[in-house]
Amino acid sequence: MVTVLDGDDVARLATWPLVIEALREGHRLPKAAIADSLVHARDNAMLVRAAWIDGLAAGTKAATVVPGNEARSLPSVHAQINLFDNETGQLTASVDGTSVTAWKTAADSALGCELLARADARTMVMIGAGAMAAPLIAAHRSVRPSIENVLIWNRTAGKAEALAAEVGGEAVDDLVATLAKADIICCATMSATPVLAGADVPKGCHVDLVGAYRPDMREADDELHRRGRWFVDSRDTTLTHIGELAIPIAEGVITEAAVLGDLHELVAGRAGRQSDDEITVFKNGGGAHLDIMIADALVKAAG
Repeated sequence: MVTVLDGDDVARLATWPLVIEALREGHRLPKAAIADSLVHARDNAMLVRAAWIDGLAAGTKAATVVPGNEARSLPSVHAQINLFDNETGQLTASVDGTSVTAWKTAADSALGCELLARADARTMVMIGAGAMAAPLIAAHRSVRPSIENVLIWNRTAGKAEALAAEVGGEAVDDLVATLAKADIICCATMSATPVLAGADVPKGCHVDLVGAYRPDMREADDELHRRGRWFVDSRDTTLTHIGELAIPIAEGVITEAAVLGDLHELVAGRAGRQSDDEITVFKNGGGAHLDIMIADALVKAAG
Protein backbone atom coordinates (compact mmCIF):
# COMPACT_ATOMS: atom_id res chain seq x y z
CA MET A 1 0.00 0.00 0.00
CA VAL A 2 1.28 3.45 -0.97
CA THR A 3 0.78 6.21 1.60
CA VAL A 4 -0.21 9.56 0.09
CA LEU A 5 0.19 12.79 2.08
CA ASP A 6 -1.02 16.08 0.62
CA GLY A 7 -0.20 19.60 1.79
CA ASP A 8 -2.91 19.57 4.43
CA ASP A 9 -1.54 16.31 5.83
CA VAL A 10 1.95 17.80 6.06
CA ALA A 11 0.61 20.88 7.86
CA ARG A 12 -1.27 18.65 10.32
CA LEU A 13 1.62 16.28 11.06
CA ALA A 14 4.73 18.46 10.96
CA THR A 15 6.23 20.10 14.06
CA TRP A 16 9.68 21.58 14.53
CA PRO A 17 10.74 18.92 17.03
CA LEU A 18 9.60 16.15 14.65
CA VAL A 19 11.32 17.43 11.52
CA ILE A 20 14.53 18.52 13.27
CA GLU A 21 14.81 15.16 15.02
CA ALA A 22 14.23 13.41 11.68
CA LEU A 23 17.26 15.22 10.26
CA ARG A 24 19.36 14.44 13.33
CA GLU A 25 18.52 10.72 13.20
CA GLY A 26 18.98 10.61 9.43
CA HIS A 27 22.52 11.90 9.80
CA ARG A 28 23.35 9.02 12.14
CA LEU A 29 22.83 6.70 9.15
CA PRO A 30 25.34 6.16 6.32
CA LYS A 31 25.99 9.11 4.02
CA ALA A 32 23.41 9.38 1.23
CA ALA A 33 24.17 8.80 -2.41
CA ILE A 34 22.95 11.94 -4.21
CA ALA A 35 22.31 12.92 -7.84
CA ASP A 36 20.43 15.79 -9.52
CA SER A 37 18.94 16.36 -12.96
CA LEU A 38 17.77 19.69 -14.41
CA VAL A 39 15.87 20.10 -17.67
CA HIS A 40 14.36 23.19 -19.35
CA ALA A 41 11.41 23.85 -21.64
CA ARG A 42 11.18 27.48 -22.78
CA ASP A 43 11.32 29.52 -19.55
CA ASN A 44 10.19 26.56 -17.47
CA ALA A 45 12.36 24.07 -15.62
CA MET A 46 12.14 20.73 -13.85
CA LEU A 47 14.61 19.74 -11.16
CA VAL A 48 14.74 16.11 -10.05
CA ARG A 49 16.83 15.44 -6.95
CA ALA A 50 17.46 11.80 -6.05
CA ALA A 51 19.03 10.19 -2.99
CA TRP A 52 19.42 6.78 -1.38
CA ILE A 53 20.02 6.57 2.36
CA ASP A 54 20.95 2.99 3.13
CA GLY A 55 18.97 1.84 6.14
CA LEU A 56 16.15 4.32 5.57
CA ALA A 57 14.81 4.74 2.02
CA ALA A 58 15.48 5.78 -1.53
CA GLY A 59 13.61 8.73 -2.93
CA THR A 60 13.16 11.46 -5.47
CA LYS A 61 11.93 15.02 -5.22
CA ALA A 62 10.68 16.37 -8.54
CA ALA A 63 9.94 20.09 -8.77
CA THR A 64 8.67 22.18 -11.66
CA VAL A 65 9.33 25.91 -11.88
CA VAL A 66 6.90 27.77 -14.15
CA PRO A 67 7.33 31.57 -13.90
CA GLY A 68 4.22 32.15 -16.04
CA ASN A 69 2.01 30.66 -13.34
CA GLU A 70 1.86 34.02 -11.59
CA ALA A 71 -0.41 35.27 -14.38
CA ARG A 72 -2.57 32.18 -13.87
CA SER A 73 -2.84 32.84 -10.11
CA LEU A 74 -0.97 29.59 -9.48
CA PRO A 75 2.22 28.90 -7.49
CA SER A 76 5.35 29.02 -9.63
CA VAL A 77 6.81 25.92 -7.94
CA HIS A 78 5.17 22.51 -7.56
CA ALA A 79 6.99 19.52 -6.06
CA GLN A 80 6.38 15.91 -5.12
CA ILE A 81 8.48 13.48 -3.05
CA ASN A 82 8.36 9.74 -3.74
CA LEU A 83 9.78 7.23 -1.26
CA PHE A 84 10.93 3.71 -2.17
CA ASP A 85 11.58 0.80 0.16
CA ASN A 86 15.25 0.46 1.09
CA GLU A 87 15.29 -3.34 0.53
CA THR A 88 12.77 -4.02 -2.25
CA GLY A 89 12.76 -0.72 -4.13
CA GLN A 90 8.96 -0.65 -4.11
CA LEU A 91 7.14 2.68 -4.00
CA THR A 92 5.93 3.20 -0.42
CA ALA A 93 4.81 6.82 -0.20
CA SER A 94 4.10 10.01 -2.13
CA VAL A 95 4.31 13.25 -0.15
CA ASP A 96 3.57 16.83 -1.20
CA GLY A 97 7.02 18.27 -1.76
CA THR A 98 5.99 21.91 -1.97
CA SER A 99 4.84 21.97 1.66
CA VAL A 100 7.75 19.83 2.89
CA THR A 101 10.33 22.19 1.37
CA ALA A 102 9.78 25.06 3.83
CA TRP A 103 9.90 22.67 6.80
CA LYS A 104 13.02 20.96 5.42
CA THR A 105 14.92 24.16 4.66
CA ALA A 106 14.23 25.78 8.02
CA ALA A 107 14.83 22.57 10.00
CA ASP A 108 18.18 22.11 8.24
CA SER A 109 19.29 25.56 9.40
CA ALA A 110 17.84 25.06 12.88
CA LEU A 111 19.77 21.83 13.40
CA GLY A 112 22.94 23.64 12.36
CA CYS A 113 22.08 26.40 14.83
CA GLU A 114 21.45 23.93 17.66
CA LEU A 115 24.83 22.31 17.06
CA LEU A 116 26.84 25.50 16.54
CA ALA A 117 25.26 28.59 18.13
CA ARG A 118 26.06 29.61 21.69
CA ALA A 119 23.57 28.23 24.18
CA ASP A 120 22.92 31.70 25.61
CA ALA A 121 22.04 33.37 22.27
CA ARG A 122 19.57 36.21 22.90
CA THR A 123 19.35 38.26 19.70
CA MET A 124 18.63 36.94 16.21
CA VAL A 125 19.03 39.13 13.14
CA MET A 126 17.01 38.05 10.09
CA ILE A 127 18.32 39.41 6.78
CA GLY A 128 15.55 39.07 4.20
CA ALA A 129 11.78 39.04 4.62
CA GLY A 130 10.74 36.60 1.90
CA ALA A 131 8.66 33.43 2.15
CA MET A 132 11.32 31.50 4.10
CA ALA A 133 11.94 34.14 6.76
CA ALA A 134 9.02 33.29 9.09
CA PRO A 135 9.72 29.52 9.08
CA LEU A 136 13.42 30.18 9.70
CA ILE A 137 12.65 32.41 12.66
CA ALA A 138 10.25 29.84 14.13
CA ALA A 139 12.71 26.99 13.63
CA HIS A 140 15.60 28.88 15.23
CA ARG A 141 13.43 29.83 18.19
CA SER A 142 12.49 26.18 18.64
CA VAL A 143 16.13 25.16 19.21
CA ARG A 144 17.20 28.36 20.99
CA PRO A 145 14.29 29.37 23.25
CA SER A 146 16.76 31.82 24.80
CA ILE A 147 16.14 34.12 21.79
CA GLU A 148 14.43 37.24 23.15
CA ASN A 149 14.84 39.68 20.26
CA VAL A 150 14.31 39.13 16.52
CA LEU A 151 15.54 42.08 14.44
CA ILE A 152 14.54 42.04 10.76
CA TRP A 153 16.25 43.88 7.91
CA ASN A 154 15.08 43.84 4.30
CA ARG A 155 15.90 46.02 1.31
CA THR A 156 12.17 46.81 1.09
CA ALA A 157 11.38 48.19 4.54
CA GLY A 158 7.65 47.52 4.26
CA LYS A 159 8.23 43.78 4.01
CA ALA A 160 10.42 43.83 7.12
CA GLU A 161 7.71 45.69 9.01
CA ALA A 162 5.01 43.22 7.91
CA LEU A 163 7.14 40.24 8.95
CA ALA A 164 7.99 41.87 12.28
CA ALA A 165 4.28 42.26 13.02
CA GLU A 166 3.69 38.62 12.07
CA VAL A 167 6.45 37.07 14.20
CA GLY A 168 6.69 39.53 17.08
CA GLY A 169 9.99 41.02 15.97
CA GLU A 170 11.31 44.48 15.19
CA ALA A 171 12.06 45.93 11.76
CA VAL A 172 15.36 47.81 11.50
CA ASP A 173 16.88 50.06 8.85
CA ASP A 174 20.56 50.22 9.86
CA LEU A 175 21.97 46.77 9.12
CA VAL A 176 25.54 47.44 10.25
CA ALA A 177 24.47 48.79 13.65
CA THR A 178 22.01 45.92 14.07
CA LEU A 179 24.59 43.24 13.30
CA ALA A 180 26.72 44.48 16.21
CA LYS A 181 23.95 43.21 18.56
CA ALA A 182 23.60 39.77 16.94
CA ASP A 183 24.15 36.39 18.53
CA ILE A 184 22.63 34.62 15.52
CA ILE A 185 22.43 35.98 11.97
CA CYS A 186 20.16 34.24 9.47
CA CYS A 187 20.46 35.36 5.86
CA ALA A 188 17.81 34.27 3.33
CA THR A 189 17.85 36.51 0.27
CA MET A 190 17.81 36.14 -3.50
CA SER A 191 20.96 38.23 -3.84
CA ALA A 192 23.71 37.09 -6.21
CA THR A 193 26.26 39.39 -4.54
CA PRO A 194 27.22 39.59 -0.85
CA VAL A 195 24.82 41.35 1.49
CA LEU A 196 26.67 40.31 4.66
CA ALA A 197 30.11 41.80 5.36
CA GLY A 198 32.36 39.67 7.54
CA ALA A 199 33.83 42.76 9.17
CA ASP A 200 30.39 43.58 10.63
CA VAL A 201 29.85 40.17 12.28
CA PRO A 202 30.64 40.23 16.01
CA LYS A 203 32.77 37.64 17.77
CA GLY A 204 30.84 34.67 19.10
CA CYS A 205 28.09 34.99 16.50
CA HIS A 206 26.56 32.09 14.58
CA VAL A 207 25.78 32.80 10.92
CA ASP A 208 23.21 30.79 8.96
CA LEU A 209 23.39 31.25 5.17
CA VAL A 210 20.30 30.03 3.32
CA GLY A 211 19.62 32.07 0.21
CA ALA A 212 22.36 31.36 -2.34
CA TYR A 213 21.55 28.21 -4.32
CA ARG A 214 23.18 28.74 -7.74
CA PRO A 215 26.88 28.70 -8.72
CA ASP A 216 26.75 32.46 -9.34
CA MET A 217 25.14 33.38 -6.01
CA ARG A 218 26.58 34.24 -2.62
CA GLU A 219 25.39 36.17 0.45
CA ALA A 220 28.65 36.54 2.42
CA ASP A 221 31.85 38.34 1.41
CA ASP A 222 35.40 37.02 1.47
CA GLU A 223 36.08 38.51 4.90
CA LEU A 224 33.53 36.21 6.52
CA HIS A 225 35.36 33.27 4.95
CA ARG A 226 38.56 34.51 6.54
CA ARG A 227 37.07 35.23 9.99
CA GLY A 228 34.55 32.40 10.33
CA ARG A 229 34.80 28.67 10.98
CA TRP A 230 32.72 27.11 8.20
CA PHE A 231 30.35 24.14 8.28
CA VAL A 232 27.82 22.78 5.78
CA ASP A 233 24.84 20.47 5.76
CA SER A 234 26.41 18.42 2.94
CA ARG A 235 29.68 18.85 1.08
CA ASP A 236 28.05 17.15 -1.91
CA THR A 237 25.47 19.91 -2.34
CA THR A 238 27.56 22.96 -1.44
CA LEU A 239 31.25 22.86 -2.38
CA THR A 240 30.89 22.89 -6.16
CA HIS A 241 27.19 23.60 -6.61
CA ILE A 242 26.77 26.94 -4.81
CA GLY A 243 28.73 30.16 -5.24
CA GLU A 244 28.86 30.78 -1.49
CA LEU A 245 31.76 28.32 -1.35
CA ALA A 246 32.56 27.58 -5.01
CA ILE A 247 33.50 31.19 -5.83
CA PRO A 248 35.97 31.83 -2.97
CA ILE A 249 37.47 28.36 -3.51
CA ALA A 250 37.94 29.04 -7.24
CA GLU A 251 39.47 32.45 -6.51
CA GLY A 252 41.90 31.05 -3.93
CA VAL A 253 40.40 32.89 -0.95
CA ILE A 254 39.96 29.53 0.82
CA THR A 255 40.41 25.85 0.05
CA GLU A 256 37.93 23.02 0.51
CA ALA A 257 39.69 22.26 3.79
CA ALA A 258 38.13 25.44 5.19
CA VAL A 259 34.88 23.50 5.55
CA LEU A 260 35.45 21.90 8.95
CA GLY A 261 32.44 19.61 9.13
CA ASP A 262 29.06 18.60 7.75
CA LEU A 263 25.91 17.49 9.57
CA HIS A 264 27.16 13.90 9.85
CA GLU A 265 30.24 15.12 11.70
CA LEU A 266 28.35 17.74 13.71
CA VAL A 267 25.68 15.30 14.87
CA ALA A 268 28.36 12.77 15.83
CA GLY A 269 30.26 15.41 17.82
CA ARG A 270 33.35 15.16 15.61
CA ALA A 271 33.14 18.85 14.71
CA GLY A 272 31.61 21.99 16.20
CA ARG A 273 32.10 25.22 18.10
CA GLN A 274 35.33 25.35 20.12
CA SER A 275 34.95 28.64 21.99
CA ASP A 276 32.40 31.33 22.81
CA ASP A 277 34.39 33.93 20.87
CA GLU A 278 34.63 32.24 17.48
CA ILE A 279 32.30 32.96 14.56
CA THR A 280 30.61 29.84 13.25
CA VAL A 281 29.08 29.80 9.76
CA PHE A 282 26.64 27.17 8.46
CA LYS A 283 25.80 26.94 4.76
CA ASN A 284 22.39 25.42 4.07
CA GLY A 285 22.65 23.68 0.69
CA GLY A 286 19.68 21.32 0.81
CA GLY A 287 19.39 18.04 -1.06
CA ALA A 288 16.93 15.21 -1.65
CA HIS A 289 18.37 13.24 1.26
CA LEU A 290 16.90 15.84 3.64
CA ASP A 291 13.49 15.63 1.96
CA ILE A 292 13.59 11.84 2.30
CA MET A 293 14.41 12.02 6.02
CA ILE A 294 11.50 14.35 6.71
CA ALA A 295 9.00 12.67 4.37
CA ASP A 296 9.78 9.32 6.00
CA ALA A 297 9.17 10.81 9.47
CA LEU A 298 5.84 12.31 8.34
CA VAL A 299 4.70 8.99 6.87
CA LYS A 300 5.55 7.24 10.14
CA ALA A 301 3.73 9.94 12.13
CA ALA A 302 0.67 9.40 9.94
CA GLY A 303 0.62 5.75 11.03
